Amino acid sequence: MKIIIAGAGAVGTHLAELLSKENHDIILMDENPEKMESLANGNYDLLTMGVSPTSIAAQKEAGVAHADLFIAVTPHEACNITCCMIAHTLGAKKTVARVDNSEYTSKENVAMFNSMGIDSLIYPEELAAQEIVDGLKRSWVRQYWEVHGGALCLLGIKLREEAAELYGKPLKDLCGASTPYHIVAIKRGYETLIPNGNSELKLGDIAYFMTSKKHISLIRRLVGKEQYADVRKVMVMGGGHIAVHVAYAKPDNIQMKIIEQNEQRCRQLIELLDTNDIMVIQGDARDTKLLIEEGIRDVQGFAALTPNTENNILACLAAKRLGVRKTVAQVENIAYVAMAEKLDIGTIVNKKMTAASHIYRMLMDTDIANIRRLTIADADVAEFVASEDSPITHKPIREFSFPEGITLGGLVRDNVGMSIGGNTQIMPGDRVVVFSKSGLICQIDSYFSTPVSPIKRLMSAFKS
Repeated sequence: MKIIIAGAGAVGTHLAELLSKENHDIILMDENPEKMESLANGNYDLLTMGVSPTSIAAQKEAGVAHADLFIAVTPHEACNITCCMIAHTLGAKKTVARVDNSEYTSKENVAMFNSMGIDSLIYPEELAAQEIVDGLKRSWVRQYWEVHGGALCLLGIKLREEAAELYGKPLKDLCGASTPYHIVAIKRGYETLIPNGNSELKLGDIAYFMTSKKHISLIRRLVGKEQYADVRKVMVMGGGHIAVHVAYAKPDNIQMKIIEQNEQRCRQLIELLDTNDIMVIQGDARDTKLLIEEGIRDVQGFAALTPNTENNILACLAAKRLGVRKTVAQVENIAYVAMAEKLDIGTIVNKKMTAASHIYRMLMDTDIANIRRLTIADADVAEFVASEDSPITHKPIREFSFPEGITLGGLVRDNVGMSIGGNTQIMPGDRVVVFSKSGLICQIDSYFSTPVSPIKRLMSAFKS
């Protein structure tokens, strides 16, 4: 697949690094060649071009007419929109533009951008905000992901002393055919494991459970997290765009205090968030005395959402020492993600990885309804839809030999979530959740796609 990325900023370079590992033809464009120097000199299979992505001549030189996907992720949304319009006109099959205006992503405006040749809009701040809200809703979960409106759920949970009953037992004894959950992955230290029936859980693991929504309370009891108080009060450090979208997306039963240093920004926040359950305070949330005065000992959640990764991590550690059970840190520097997880920060949000998840799902021909790259684990989880006459529908699961590092977590049939066992027969239209080590998800693609006959393939090539 030929992919052209416009913009060598944080999002663009991260995408280029991810996609270059998966045997795609990647071209990264940016008018500032210095931004691409580390990628050009690194061990990445891609081509860099120090040109303006809004240049028609430059896009033609990059071969945009043959591009399967054109991704515009420069810091300037007007540039991204222009890039995509040019790329579409020159023949790119799909275009994606990063924007900074939530108005553009509203349902009533999507059709307008589609008519302009932009297939998808990515607003990283809004996506990150939803991830934060999901984390705050469940104080005992590190990561939460829903499949098909919640018919199935993925729960990433840190195992502590309270889960002692789970340790030292093979998973085949913990996750039997009648068990309404499946442990699809284990994060142990810096390593991600795709377990088999003989694998065992250990203290300190982050275990990823796949279950249906109605059995979440069962998982909560199983891992000993019933004593974790639900979040009703949240304190937020930083009043940026993400904080505003968290305020918009949060449930009505959660009260929020936003602490922001800049006086002018505080005035803006008061106008934007004119509700009784949100309070804006001017001050430095790194000041422990201020936090105590504002009642941090009475809140169940603390979210550090400033642009400074180090400050966010330190603030979350301070909040935990003051008794806050659930902490959320915005970690801009990907290199710090693993360190933040080791420091026991509850939920870690990285805008670049969130945006990458949404763009990543466009890379496959299969009907994939959703895909996410897990922030704290070296793994992907995707929702595949079995097409008519695809290989996966021909025989029971036990008769397949899937690539190492890939497992099926569950399926949704007629809006009902269910576990997958050896005797399970996948049916056309089933939505199947696949869990894999990062970079391997494409290897399962052929199992869910309808095979193309040699004659059809020859006819298609002749027409083109």
